Amino acid sequence: IRIAETEKYAHVTFFMNGGREEEFTGEKRILINSPKVATYDLQPEMSAFEVKDAIVAELNKREVDFVALNFANGDMVGHTGFYDAISKAVRAVDQCVGEVVAAARNNGYEVVIIADHGNADNALNEDGSPNTAHSLNPVPIVVVSSTVTSVQNGILADVAPTILSMMGLEIPKEMTGKVLVK
Repeated sequence: IRIAETEKYAHVTFFMNGGREEEFTGEKRILINSPKVATYDLQPEMSAFEVKDAIVAELNKREVDFVALNFANGDMVGHTGFYDAISKAVRAVDQCVGEVVAAARNNGYEVVIIADHGNADNALNEDGSPNTAHSLNPVPIVVVSSTVTSVQNGILADVAPTILSMMGLEIPKEMTGKVLVK
């Protein structure tokens, strides 16, 4: 399943599929509409709760073997540079991630939580003005699994080999990243 709200839908579909618009065999896509507001500081929870509800329902069916989910809030609200809105966005995502992880674990799934960049973590510049750019801070990888005993730091190129390894699938030789879990 590929699931996101409008603002990040292309990231879990088109971009993740190497620029391919068509779905692959067996791929299911779920698009949740983003709220229609001028800027996302006006609705910092965006559609996170709707995304969460949709994926929890799918996880409870126990029919899916892989989910790529994107919560847009940290990035999109982070771009506004408004700290109070960013804080609300992060709290909304925190609640949603907690519920998604609980549903995943209750249904026998493992979970990998990643990001490709920060944004909400650095809301203000030194002069107090809003920082609307992506941060260069390292982002964590969090693995929730009953079989993984350790996770090491890595780079974005390590994510796909790690997930393939966790799924028991062969890692193509073209992937030069390392597996981050044991």
